[in-house]
Amino acid sequence: MIVYDRQYDVIVVGAGHAGCEAALAASRMGCATLLLTINLDAVALMSCNPAIGGLAKGHLVKEIDALGGEMGKNIDATGIQFHILNTRKGPAVRASRAQADKQQYRLRMKRILEHQEHLDLKQAEVTALHVEEGRVLGVDTRGGVRFCGRTVILTTGTFMRGLIHIGLVHYPGGRAGDIPSMGLSDHLRELGFNVGRLKTGTPARLDGKTIDFSRLEAQPGDDPPVPFSFSTERIDRPQVPCYIAYTNERSHEIIRSGLDRSPLYAGIIEGIGPRYCPSIEDKVVRFPDKDRHQSFIEPEGADTVEYYPSGLSTSLPIDIQWAFYRSIVGMERVEIMRPAYAIEYDYVDPIQLHATLETKVVQNLFHAGQINGTSGYEEAAGQGLVAGINAVLRVKGKELLVLGRDEAYIGVMIDDLVTLGTREPYRMFTSRAEYRLLLREDNADQRLRRIGHEVGLVPEEEYGRFAAKLAQIDEQLARIRQTRIAPSAMEPDFMEEYGLVGLQNAMSLDQLLRRPDVGWRDLIRLDPTIGEADARIWEQIEIQVKYQGYIDRQLEQVAKSRVLEGVRIPTGFDYATLAGLSTEVREKLAKFQPDTLGQASRIPGITPAAIAILSISLKARSSR
Repeated sequence: MIVYDRQYDVIVVGAGHAGCEAALAASRMGCATLLLTINLDAVALMSCNPAIGGLAKGHLVKEIDALGGEMGKNIDATGIQFHILNTRKGPAVRASRAQADKQQYRLRMKRILEHQEHLDLKQAEVTALHVEEGRVLGVDTRGGVRFCGRTVILTTGTFMRGLIHIGLVHYPGGRAGDIPSMGLSDHLRELGFNVGRLKTGTPARLDGKTIDFSRLEAQPGDDPPVPFSFSTERIDRPQVPCYIAYTNERSHEIIRSGLDRSPLYAGIIEGIGPRYCPSIEDKVVRFPDKDRHQSFIEPEGADTVEYYPSGLSTSLPIDIQWAFYRSIVGMERVEIMRPAYAIEYDYVDPIQLHATLETKVVQNLFHAGQINGTSGYEEAAGQGLVAGINAVLRVKGKELLVLGRDEAYIGVMIDDLVTLGTREPYRMFTSRAEYRLLLREDNADQRLRRIGHEVGLVPEEEYGRFAAKLAQIDEQLARIRQTRIAPSAMEPDFMEEYGLVGLQNAMSLDQLLRRPDVGWRDLIRLDPTIGEADARIWEQIEIQVKYQGYIDRQLEQVAKSRVLEGVRIPTGFDYATLAGLSTEVREKLAKFQPDTLGQASRIPGITPAAIAILSISLKARSSR
């Protein structure tokens, strides 16, 4: 084994969305960082849908940006259609989504990485970790080179023992066109990690020249498009439409005719697939009474004819794919440019992680992304960012960062993984967050910008703009609370429109804004200076005023839960010594090894009585 002649602070294995954020975070925080990947031409490649964001996923991207990550800026610079989802619903569940120019997204991220100070990029396949006395000291590659590092972050995606399935044909691959990583997961198993098997899939890529778009429903984006990043002023790129298509009964008949050659139903695929993103054959079998399924036909870029049919992933044989896609109205003559396929890959049980994403098995080793059982670019990027930050904090001997469930969707996701584990690809949903009124997209900067600045990822200039924004919000809030409008000063048509006829006493502007039918733009009729301020400032003010009661109640709940989160459980705590706990509870606590009392309380089957016993024992030990 040849030892490379440079010592790194952080080594990142894998250059997908998790690896990119991890490497950028580590290098931007001043650490000598190495990013290793099997294929340098596939950095930040969108293996599945060419889009960023969506329900709950948009929240993750906003949080990544607030902490100083790159994903939001990258999609703003390369997006070709932007759309805000759930605009008719409350602010807690509104979400941003954007179509990306797939190749431009990849190329821009690679350019950012290549020009980042303190960061080296190298093409190599990692086959093992160099571990001594329970501590990682570097990585070994198939080319016979050992790279030494004080910390290592594994972001292996779908590459560990990746196996691609198209019908009854299967072959090794990390994704279509890339070789898999062989040997690393076996090595992790030897180190004591619990390695499992998962499955995901992707649709075919279709030739847009052979689609009759006039027979599909056009779906334009928002005008004007709203950026993801808090640092982006506006989107100047030309926007392109997406389209809606539907399967039909003939489509479903074709699918059913090929089930005997489906690896999913023939028992060939061992891995568990994503419950919330099933293949089209899964939908047809599970919902036999549904006569059609919707698909968004999404462009893969501004300069390509390839289209991505969302919701139509499959692992059916290629001849069934030809017939199935051509059964859809508007796609009768469609040509498949890249076939759909399913892929199985290895992952590591995330209950073997601390909430910092450092492993409990090997010190200074961090896992992020699909190796932890998650699905989605956004979920991976959020973990990669946290892992990168914490690897640097470990190198610098500082306290590691743990985002709480009340602070970020990233915190909810990581806590779910390390506390509950997962047996299927984990996907973020707003329903997973108990404090989702606090965790809105619009206030991600108010929740996390300070943390990003403190760790060194948010530059002074950006943080200064953020501080100025907060000052404006506070100033305008104070002003509308103090500004009172007498009924005599209101126009009769305004009073009639908003049900104020007969009002006797003066009202403050914030009292008016609390009314469900009054928005901040309506107040311009009473105070024209409001129209001179930034709309984003007033959107924040309106949300705070209208939802203040609900927000205050959630803050009270947060304060109570923090009591449990603040009680740490010593590493290697011997639960067998605790009297009053059932054997089942002892076994679960010993298996999950929670870091805090709060984590312990969220383990399925751990009762409030057990938490009380554990709390008393911890207090007794701390008082000795």
